[in-house]
Amino acid sequence: MTGPTDTTRRSFHTSVIYGLWALIAGALSLPAAIYLLLPPRARKEDPWVEAGDVTQLPLRAPEEVVFRRNRVDGWKITSEKVTAWVVKLSEKDVVAFAPQCTHLGCNYHWDARQGNFLCPCHNSVFSIDGKVLAGPAPRPLDRYQAKVADGKLLLGPVGEVKS
Repeated sequence: MTGPTDTTRRSFHTSVIYGLWALIAGALSLPAAIYLLLPPRARKEDPWVEAGDVTQLPLRAPEEVVFRRNRVDGWKITSEKVTAWVVKLSEKDVVAFAPQCTHLGCNYHWDARQGNFLCPCHNSVFSIDGKVLAGPAPRPLDRYQAKVADGKLLLGPVGEVKS
């Protein structure tokens, strides 16, 4: 006859199985608890991105500039190719426009013959300084924050321009 403190083969195997279940549950719940309870570290990145050499830009002739920018989405960082229409107004004054029309977000282009930006989808027309000349666009072209440092064009976030 066996007593209450005696271990049988069946009770030993049951204890081992429950122990393995507890180990697996702990291994799976620890990363989930860390994900839910600890906020991600704030990444302090410079919002300014180098977009090109200002000395290579012609005066008062818009150029489409392609550059790379990192976008942070939660824990995921994506490097994406972005464009801007850059106009060199003087040797130290540069304006960079976002590439989307302010009407419905279509891409526009520079029409050199007419000397303005043209959105082919809905016929919005913008001047070289981004103001609306014609069409359904409700406001001027959005601009990147721009600055020049050591002959390099640095672009920051995009913002709306008030009429």
